[in-house]
Amino acid sequence: MNASASTGRLAGKVAIVTGAGSVGPGWGNGRAISTRFAEEGAQVFGVDRDPARMAETAERIQAAGGAFAAGECDVTDSNSVARMVQQCMLRFGRVDILVNNVGGSAKGGPVEMSEEVWDAQVDFNLKSAFLTCKHALPHMLAQGSGTIVNVSSTSGMRWTGAAQIAYAATKAGIIQFSRVLAVQYAKQGIRVNTVVPGQLHTPMVEARLAGQRAGGDVATLLEQRQSRIPLPFMGDGRDTANAALFLASEEARFITGTEIVVDGGMSVRCD
Repeated sequence: MNASASTGRLAGKVAIVTGAGSVGPGWGNGRAISTRFAEEGAQVFGVDRDPARMAETAERIQAAGGAFAAGECDVTDSNSVARMVQQCMLRFGRVDILVNNVGGSAKGGPVEMSEEVWDAQVDFNLKSAFLTCKHALPHMLAQGSGTIVNVSSTSGMRWTGAAQIAYAATKAGIIQFSRVLAVQYAKQGIRVNTVVPGQLHTPMVEARLAGQRAGGDVATLLEQRQSRIPLPFMGDGRDTANAALFLASEEARFITGTEIVVDGGMSVRCD
């Protein structure tokens, strides 16, 4: 057993991480969060609607000697989420940490975007967090403690280079959703915060975004994204994971209702 299981920053904790798989090899946010949490002693219940996407996540965690269990779930469906949380309870007996990492963008403004795409974006990016909180919070309340980390996006704070009205609106919604939860449940020992990643180099770039925004040219898209970042390199899912780890740990015991922006300084630029 990895020594961190008993001495790590999340030792003895059980964490549900949604979107724990990835669309390709490398460090997506969910894979990196799951791995970092396991490295720090958490028992991780990883969730994805496609279990095959979690194979590499499981391999990385097992190689590090961590504890990982996979759960298939459609986080836009309340019954599916309820079953998932119950599976976690049956496997590990509690829920200490919930990370809402599911999300994805669709291009377009209100004129060119269909109502169907708008509704799907709202469900995927915002309703998913509502449903997981709806079903996980009762267990945290019964324990008298818990930590929720929601993953937003700098698109929810400012224009980031493309019209994606539903994604921007729902990711802005995640930030305020977290703030309201934080105040509502603070007296019950539950902290709620948000990680706000910027334009990272995750597997999503090659798998989806390059086709949406650069005609499939990955190098061009990476160059465009890097040009907006003051730091001379582009982060990846590990940077999101380290911020989530801090917020989930006792190091952040007096932090709730706030955001950590992980974007290499992009969102504070004037241009």
